[in-house]
Amino acid sequence: MNCVVIGLGSNIEEPLTQLAGALKHLGAHPDVLPTKLSRIYLSAPVGPQDQPDFYNAAVVADTTLTPEALLQWLLDVEHEMGRQRHRHWGERCIDLDLLLFDDLEMQTASLVVPHPRAHQRRFVLDPLIELLGEDHVLPGQGALGALQAKCADQAIRVLCEFPQ
Repeated sequence: MNCVVIGLGSNIEEPLTQLAGALKHLGAHPDVLPTKLSRIYLSAPVGPQDQPDFYNAAVVADTTLTPEALLQWLLDVEHEMGRQRHRHWGERCIDLDLLLFDDLEMQTASLVVPHPRAHQRRFVLDPLIELLGEDHVLPGQGALGALQAKCADQAIRVLCEFPQ
């Protein structure tokens, strides 16, 4: 089994409902077993500011899938849930990101692990710290707590527990 962390985000079309739906998809795959779930965080959008704030969370899961197969399945779930890609970093009903895959560092034409901007974004780091601890090392970047300190100016708050 491989341990992965998947980031979930939404800022339109009832974000809490979208995040709950994504979690149901994750739990329904026979080769993906969610084991830990963060709270939901609210933060300003990165990119275009003329969109609602984002609801973000993270899920730790065990999987037997390869990184590429997991990424493809996450993209398929986004498509099934109605994600439209109208503009770069724009609003979305669901966003599923493969943040970590064990301690793997890899870069292909379609996949970078760990997520290439995870170390720069509090909406990723705060849920990771909640799930893995501030001493956990983001491969190639350093300890999560030290990375979070570099992003201290980014506003974020815990919104709620994850809806079950």
